[in-house]
Amino acid sequence: MSRQPAVPVRLVPLLDQFDFGCERLLGRIGGPVVDTGNGVEVEATSMTDAEYLWEPVPDCWSVRRRTDGPGARATRLVGAGDWGRDSADSPHPEPPPFTTIAWRLTHLGEMLAVRADHANGTRTLTRSDYRVSPDAAGAIAGLSTAAAAWRQALLAADDAVLDRIGHCTYPHGSDAEEPFIDIIWWVNQELLHHGAEIALLRDLHLRRP
Repeated sequence: MSRQPAVPVRLVPLLDQFDFGCERLLGRIGGPVVDTGNGVEVEATSMTDAEYLWEPVPDCWSVRRRTDGPGARATRLVGAGDWGRDSADSPHPEPPPFTTIAWRLTHLGEMLAVRADHANGTRTLTRSDYRVSPDAAGAIAGLSTAAAAWRQALLAADDAVLDRIGHCTYPHGSDAEEPFIDIIWWVNQELLHHGAEIALLRDLHLRRP
C-alpha cells in the first residue's frame, strides 16, 4: 500500500488557511451552515440567481450571454460556453469596474482550476477553457471542483517543488518568475479577499432598499 507523502512543514499553515477559507466561503454561499470564524456554526441559505447576477451600481462587470456581448468598458467575454465573464485587454480600465458576485465567483473558480492544471495537470488550460455558469448553483459547484483540484496540486508538492521557480506555468500571472510557495500564498489571499467581498455583497443584497 502506498503512503501519502508528508506535507512539508511550511506548507501546513498555508494549506490549513486555504481549507478554512474554502469552508467558510462555500458555507456562506451554499449553506446549510457556515462557521462564523470562532467555531460556531450558524444557518446559511444557498445563494440565489438574483444575488449571483445582482448589479448594485451602474456599469458593473459580470457574466453575460455571449450573444449579448461584453458590458460597459469591457472588450471581450472570457470563458467557455454560451456565457462569458467581462474582461479587457491591458491596460485595464481606470477606475476599475465594480464586479458582481458572478464575476468574482467565476474569477475564483477559473483561477483555481487553471492554476491547478498548470501545477499538477496538463499545463494547457487557459481562461478560455473554463466554463462560465449563468447561475449560482453551477458557479458554486465549479468553485468546489476547482478548489479540490488546487488542493491536490498542493498535496503533490514537496519541499523542492515549493522552492521551484516557475513550477506553476499559469499563463495569466507572474508564476513563471515566482517560487511555488509564493504562488500558494498569493492564491490564499485571492480566496480570502474575494470571499469577503462576496459575503459582503450577499449582506447588502439582503438589506437593499
